[in-house]
Amino acid sequence: MEFQDVVRRRRMIRTFTSEPVAEPSIVRILDNAVRGPSAGFSQGQAFLVLDGEPLARFWAVLGSEVNPSLRGAPLVIVPLSCKDAYLDRYALPDKGWTDRDEARWPVPFWHIDTGMATLLILQTVVDEQLGAVYIGIDPERVDLLRAEFGIPADHEPIGAVAIGHPAADHVAGSPSTIPRRPAVDVVHRGSW
Repeated sequence: MEFQDVVRRRRMIRTFTSEPVAEPSIVRILDNAVRGPSAGFSQGQAFLVLDGEPLARFWAVLGSEVNPSLRGAPLVIVPLSCKDAYLDRYALPDKGWTDRDEARWPVPFWHIDTGMATLLILQTVVDEQLGAVYIGIDPERVDLLRAEFGIPADHEPIGAVAIGHPAADHVAGSPSTIPRRPAVDVVHRGSW
């Protein structure tokens, strides 16, 4: 599939068939996710991959406020960011800092880089002719998620991506009711 087709076809799909995601597709999705940008090549991302029985435990942790149609996805990937990997990397001599002071960072690159890895997951899903939806995780449920799946304290889940084969009647979501803002409204060249 051409890259422009991947970009144009990427949508948040909220209803899935029960068909499992093939292992080669899962491997390709994860291989692409780890190819995302990483400040200083800190590589502070990790991915919790859930299917089968662990998936039922994941939905139980998230609770009843999750849209029931999402629970039909046969695969969930939870991208996690690790701030310590970045602070450690930039305290090394080749980066010129001698400490792990978080105040040096203009924005939390650990979350930004993990977000970019998540976009690579979403784009690869489209290229694999699958569907996906990114969902947030209620901050009050993060400790439950950590306990259930043994997630280390220094790894922060930035959300989850439910993946599967789109149902024929999949839910279209917000773009079906809210138009995309045109580039002329959001792109400012040279000045605002």
